[in-house]
Amino acid sequence: MMRIVTLLPVLIPMAGLSACTLTPAQKAQVEQRVQTERADLDKALRGLTPGAPTQCISQYRTQQVRSYGPTIVYTVSPRLKYVSRTAGGCSDVGGSGNNIFVTRTTTGQLCSGDIAQTVDRTSGFFTGSCSFDEFVPYRKQG
Repeated sequence: MMRIVTLLPVLIPMAGLSACTLTPAQKAQVEQRVQTERADLDKALRGLTPGAPTQCISQYRTQQVRSYGPTIVYTVSPRLKYVSRTAGGCSDVGGSGNNIFVTRTTTGQLCSGDIAQTVDRTSGFFTGSCSFDEFVPYRKQG
């Protein structure tokens, strides 16, 4: 009896870790989604050239916001888009996604380090949050 009690602190965390392991089918699904998001991001930025990163962008000039995995793309025009990488948490925004982006700013600018939230378009429930990295402008040359 004493031996079981002393092993519980070790066994309980191990049981939790095994519950988080993905099956091969789930791993394949995740990898497929990542590849699709990368391909969609490449397509969205095709023909645009990256410029020097900036700390802030004007929120009011944005026509569309869309996430590609942990990457957020703000479209100002077909000739100008801003890309910010995040650590994740703001997925499924724009396009066919069901989430909308919610940001709070008193300056009308989004800046590196600002936190955004995502909300389900139908239910209004909070679904995630993320922090912006620098914003890299992608411009059409010529």
